[in-house]
This record gives sequence, C-alpha cells and structure tokens, in this order.
Amino acid sequence: MADGDSSAARRDLLELEPANRSRPEGEAPAHGKTRREGDADDRSSRKEDGEGDAKGADKDKDDGKDGKKGSGKRWPLIIGGVVLLVAILAGGWYWWSHRDLESTDDAYTEGRAVTIAPRVGGYVTELAVNDNQMVKAGDLLLRIDARDYTVQRDQARAQVALARTQLRAAEIDLDVARVRAPAQLAQAEAQRASALASQEQARADERRQRAVDPRATTQSNIDTATAALRVRTAAVAQAEAEVQVASVTQQTIDLAAATVEQRRAAVTQAEAQLAAADLNLSYTEIRAPQDGRVTRRNVERGGLLQPGTTVMNLVTPEVWVAANFKENQLARMRPGQPVEIEIDAFPDMKLRGHIDSVQMGSGARFSAFPSENATGNFVKIVRRVPVKIVIDSPPADRPIPLGLSVVPTVTVE
Repeated sequence: MADGDSSAARRDLLELEPANRSRPEGEAPAHGKTRREGDADDRSSRKEDGEGDAKGADKDKDDGKDGKKGSGKRWPLIIGGVVLLVAILAGGWYWWSHRDLESTDDAYTEGRAVTIAPRVGGYVTELAVNDNQMVKAGDLLLRIDARDYTVQRDQARAQVALARTQLRAAEIDLDVARVRAPAQLAQAEAQRASALASQEQARADERRQRAVDPRATTQSNIDTATAALRVRTAAVAQAEAEVQVASVTQQTIDLAAATVEQRRAAVTQAEAQLAAADLNLSYTEIRAPQDGRVTRRNVERGGLLQPGTTVMNLVTPEVWVAANFKENQLARMRPGQPVEIEIDAFPDMKLRGHIDSVQMGSGARFSAFPSENATGNFVKIVRRVPVKIVIDSPPADRPIPLGLSVVPTVTVE
C-alpha cells in the first residue's frame, strides 16, 4: 500500500511542475489552495489511484476467470471428438474382421434318435439297461415272456413234419401211378380180347345148334348156346368199359403229380409258418440296433407291452448342428466352409466343423401348414433355410445332448 502512495505522490509532483513553470513570479499556486488543502488533495488523489489499481486487479481476475471458463467449455468437445474417433475406428475394425463371417443363434444340435418298440406283445421278464446308459450294437435291452411263442414254434415244427410226410406219400403214389396205370390199360385190353374170343366161340356154338337137324339137337341145347352168346357179348362190353377206364393213364399220372405239387406247397407253407414262429420268438429279445445311449426309457420289469409301443429311444453318438440361417446370409455359403461352434450349455467348449449341405427349401416350405401368399395382403418375411453343419472332432469324454442351443459362425471367404 505504501508503494502505491509513493507512486501516486510522484505522479502529482510531475503534474504540478509544468503548471508552476508557466505561472508568473509572486503568483499564488494554482487554485489558491493552502498547504493543508493540498495535502487533502494529495490524499484524495492517492485514494482514487488505489481504487483504480484495485479495479485493474479485479479486471485482471475477471479476465483470468473468463479464460478458464473458455478453456473449460472446450474440454467436452475434445473428449467427444476422441470418443467419436475411437467409435469410428472400432466400428471399422469390427466390420473388417467380421466382413467374411455369418452367424446365427437359431441353431440346435441334432442327431439320430432311434425309436425302440417291441414287435410282439407280452410281459417284460428282464430289463437289462438303465436310463442314459451307453450300449453297443447287439446288446440286450429287454426280454419278453417267450413261453407262448415257444409253443407256437413247436406247433409250426409239427406242421412241417406232417406236410413233409404227406409229400413223401404223394411222391410214392406218383411212382405207383406211373407203373400201375399202363399195366391196368394193358390188362383191360387183354380182357377185352379174351371176351371177344369167347363171344366168337359162343356165337359159333349158337349157330351150329341152330344149323343142325332139329331131330339131332334139343331146344335146351339151342337155348344154352344162345344164353352163352349173350354172356360173352356182355363180357365184351364190360371189357370195353374197362379199357376205356384204363385208357386215361396219363391223366392218372398227372393227377398224382399234381398231388405231389400240392403236398410240396403245403410243406413250403408249413416251413414259412415255422420261420414266422421262430421270428416271433426272436422278437421276445429286444437288442440294440446300433451303438448309442438309452434315452427316455418308459418301461419297467413286469410291464405289459403291446406291439409298436415305444419303450425307449437310442441316441447315436453322431451329432451335427442344424443352423437356420436367413435367406440373405446364404449368398456366399458353400459346402465345406469352416465353422466355429459355441454351445450355450458348455461355454468353455469350442468346436470346429464344416458345412455339409444346405436344405433345398426353407423351413416354411415344409411346414405342416405352408403359408398361402396368393390371397389377401402380402407382408414379406425373411425366410430361414436349415444348413447342416458337421462337427469335425466331437469330444469323446463329453457327450453332446440333442436340442442344445448353439451359435455357429461360418467363414464364407
């Protein structure tokens, strides 16, 4: 404050010196002021100078504050610009790294689930598997009571034996007919020849009796000769009939041969019935058709089964992914392209595969009630097409259930 007062006093002296030089000698100082009044003026001027200095300092402070406020307004713009630049760079990098990738979350694991159902009915006498058990092809799953089917098999065997016996008898009859029929024909012809000879002899005797002098014969001899001729004539007629009967020799042989064929067909039928009985008996043991894991077992020991009733399912180890991509994602997809697979149930499992095939039709095309777009208002809906993705190296120590949600990412470059 003292420095301010001294500087103000020096300025006052500098202002008074020109005025004193221009004033004539003997003239009183300007304004005619006394020393006391001059001291008062000096103090008032110093006060004004102090107030001016204070105002200058306040102004400098205001200018500093305005500068700080201006710089504070620029910082949000700088930060926003940096954030925008980072976002643009991140978006560009994301587009660059994902330009050849196609992904979907509408994808699930699929596999072959074989339905196990009995071919014959009956009570379950043995259950050899548990839930979710791994089995090999040919392993016994369950056994049905086989006693009824064993009886049917034995009856079929007896029918086969009877049919074979009848066939053998028919074959013998055929052999006999082939020999007997010609012999009977020859015998009938020989009897006819003998009857004709006897008839001629009887006719000659009858003529001789009639030709002699009545005095040399009697009426009784004539009647006897006539009767003998009639008997011989009847014998000839009988022989002729026997020849006609015996003349169907070939027909008799054909009949015997047909009987053999009939018996042979009966044997074939009986053998087929035996095979069916054996097959039904084998159906009482239900075995695994291929390797797989038992799933949804709904049968217990002692339960009554009906033919065709599903008792369990067998899920094979082969698993693939059915991914339903949008139709606008299929432009560059081709079989054989690599795929990275993420399974929601196993976040730590990363699998690799490749596209096996693309279904020739969208899911809506093969639905139970396909949409009819030829009537009413039309709203375009993006269709999805199933794509089969085969897993290259499925984990052997961790089976993958069917129906799990997965996220496949296809590299389409």
